[in-house]
Amino acid sequence: MASSLTCAGVVWALLSFLCAAATCVGFFMPYWLLGSQMGKPVSFGTFRRCSYPVRDEARQATVMLEQCGRYASFQGIPSLEWRICTVVTGTGCGLLLLVALTALMGCCVSDLISRTIGRVAGGIQFVGALLIGSGCALYPLGWDSEEVRQTCSNRSNQFELGSCEIGWAFYLTGAGAAAAMVMCTWMACFAGKRQKHYPY
Repeated sequence: MASSLTCAGVVWALLSFLCAAATCVGFFMPYWLLGSQMGKPVSFGTFRRCSYPVRDEARQATVMLEQCGRYASFQGIPSLEWRICTVVTGTGCGLLLLVALTALMGCCVSDLISRTIGRVAGGIQFVGALLIGSGCALYPLGWDSEEVRQTCSNRSNQFELGSCEIGWAFYLTGAGAAAAMVMCTWMACFAGKRQKHYPY
């Protein structure tokens, strides 16, 4: 099976896939912000949440339902900043995934990725990683929403966690984006083989 990638290109393809997988998993998981409410652990992502209060009509009390789910609608996301973060980070993850899958196909298909296409793919990865980084930077602006304040002992504010802490999914998303921005973008410049020029 012929490849259109150099040795550096194969490493780039694998690293691109790992970075894209890390950012997509981190983005989807609702463990960006960890806290507690009514003695139960609560966690938030950009568009998902684990454990939330519901009214128990049988006991006439509010209880914590310990399960994860996404918000019922886009408008249900607690803050405008988190809605923007969801769109920006999701777009960035999509771009990284698109480039990673194209790069993996380049391992098997000859003449798919030239030097020029590799550089364009690196530019797309840079933009995707920049979008994800922007989403991670926007996320703390939503910590002043009512849902987050209830979970963080009513002491959270923009860029102030209160009693909450940042979760592993936030770090995974940010690390995947940073690796894509630095390593993948640089390696993409050397990924494709030089095109052969045939005299006609």
